[in-house]
Amino acid sequence: MISYRTDVSDLTEDKLAGFFVGWPTPPSPAQHLAVLRGSYRVVIALSDDEVVGFVNMISDGVLTAFVPWLEVRPDFQGQGIGTELMRRILAEAEHLYSVDLTCDDELRPYYERLGMIAFTGMGVRNRAAIRFPPGPASAGAGRR
Repeated sequence: MISYRTDVSDLTEDKLAGFFVGWPTPPSPAQHLAVLRGSYRVVIALSDDEVVGFVNMISDGVLTAFVPWLEVRPDFQGQGIGTELMRRILAEAEHLYSVDLTCDDELRPYYERLGMIAFTGMGVRNRAAIRFPPGPASAGAGRR
């Protein structure tokens, strides 16, 4: 049975295995945990004590929010977990004017079924930021 929760204060890196499959440069478990803990809102899906899905939201807390990540482990996909995660995170943002996200074109129908509408957007991807997290040991690492 899948359960959901929003508190990640006791979550540990070892509970975050199996995500970011196929990513060219996946974040480390430490980065993943830091992102979840630093987010405005988070919902995680658990099977027993194992995290099998998550969604996070960043926001100004007043009018706008952005959903950067929705992930369900491949072995748990197709069970409605992603849809429930999105339903719950959007419910957390009902008081906001806008909630945006970016996705690949093939995922647009999925998000449209959740009530989202398509926009044109722009972005920058700095993959080195994942490989070399900020800090003294990585200073200048992205310039090589």
